[in-house]
Amino acid sequence: MSESKDWASVQAALKSPFNPRALSWRKQGGIDLAYLNARDVMKRLDDVVGIENWQDRYEECSGRVICYISIRVEGEWVTKADGSGDTKIEGDKGGISGAFKRSAVRWGIGRYLYYLKPGASANNLPAWAIPNE
Repeated sequence: MSESKDWASVQAALKSPFNPRALSWRKQGGIDLAYLNARDVMKRLDDVVGIENWQDRYEECSGRVICYISIRVEGEWVTKADGSGDTKIEGDKGGISGAFKRSAVRWGIGRYLYYLKPGASANNLPAWAIPNE
């Protein structure tokens, strides 16, 4: 991360909404849910902190994959983690991807998606869920 970036601006950039075209949608319990592709999360980390300032690692724990995402903050590595089980669609790969995305939410990436009200869709996102471009 360049010395010119202060941590508050980095946090704001990590948390900022994604372009609505980057969102994918699926039905769960009759409700449309928005989610991100893991590659978009990786790009956000690359763009905001730099490819040299973040890393991930994985462990298996009781049949679940735990992902640890570390970001270099003011010269020190800070780590946040979350986990996921295998998915019905992609099995192991889906579990790894899910753990990565859930761990990224701990850094604020895509967290806003959890606050969308039922009935939200790509065509009616609230203003706070659309980036200022």
